[in-house]
Amino acid sequence: MDTGFGLVAFFAWLPFLTVLFNLALIIFVIYFLIKVNKFINVKTKLDQERNEKIDELIRGISKVNKIE
Repeated sequence: MDTGFGLVAFFAWLPFLTVLFNLALIIFVIYFLIKVNKFINVKTKLDQERNEKIDELIRGISKVNKIE
């Protein structure tokens, strides 16, 4: 009879476990979205810096070609 009571106790906790699982999943998704947002912001900044450097190189090459 103890196994029957244990089974009933497990099924009594099952709704709480599903709520906890859903809560953990939501927290993970929010954490993931925040990390992705931070990554995209850093990547955008680095891409802008790279584009500025490329523009400077193009201007320098254009000046050298005009001099020659």
